[in-house]
Amino acid sequence: MSSLGSTSWRDLTARAEPPVVVIPIGSCEQHGPHLPLDTDTRIAVHLADALAVARDDVVVAPAIPFGASWEHAGFPGLLSLNHEVLASIIVELAHSADWANGLLFLNGHGGNLTALHAAVRRVTAEGRRAMAWSPRLPDGDPHAGKTETSIMLAIAPTLVQMTAAVPGWSGRMDGVFRDGVRSVSPNGVLGDPTAATATHGHEVVAQLTSDLVAAFDRWQA
Repeated sequence: MSSLGSTSWRDLTARAEPPVVVIPIGSCEQHGPHLPLDTDTRIAVHLADALAVARDDVVVAPAIPFGASWEHAGFPGLLSLNHEVLASIIVELAHSADWANGLLFLNGHGGNLTALHAAVRRVTAEGRRAMAWSPRLPDGDPHAGKTETSIMLAIAPTLVQMTAAVPGWSGRMDGVFRDGVRSVSPNGVLGDPTAATATHGHEVVAQLTSDLVAAFDRWQA
């Protein structure tokens, strides 16, 4: 595994080929009463590190710990950017990384997708190599439910307070981004975390890692 933050510029020039830089993008937002605010960032970093273990042409950059999370307004702990600012950050990072053999932006928060896709379209139109990837689980629940809680039990169990885990909203999500999570779920949960297990989390992480490595290989090819 290779961490860009702990690497010197001479280490980079000693490589046979310039590496692909993976930049995890997360958020600082509520994840129910039982998960930490940086859950999305931790998951993105974990998957980025897993890719670096699988592929030696990758280095993992320090994460962007803030995302576009205004749908979580009203809950303490929120630190959010708007879509335009986040997109600008992503574009500037791409502009600064001409020394690399491309950039993979590994996103851990669904609210970042608008900014991320706009930024990647711009930098690729400029002739730079850039890719965006986000975890996709068709059977996963939306936020702080069984899926995310299981993942966190697998990768950071000491930060999960299962005694505080309670079900949240499980109905339609149509108005969540318009009216905010708090409008449908006073505890911030979208789903039911009470059935979460570390075993399930390890299975999900293995599936996501496999999907990520396959997507990376297709892009490289």
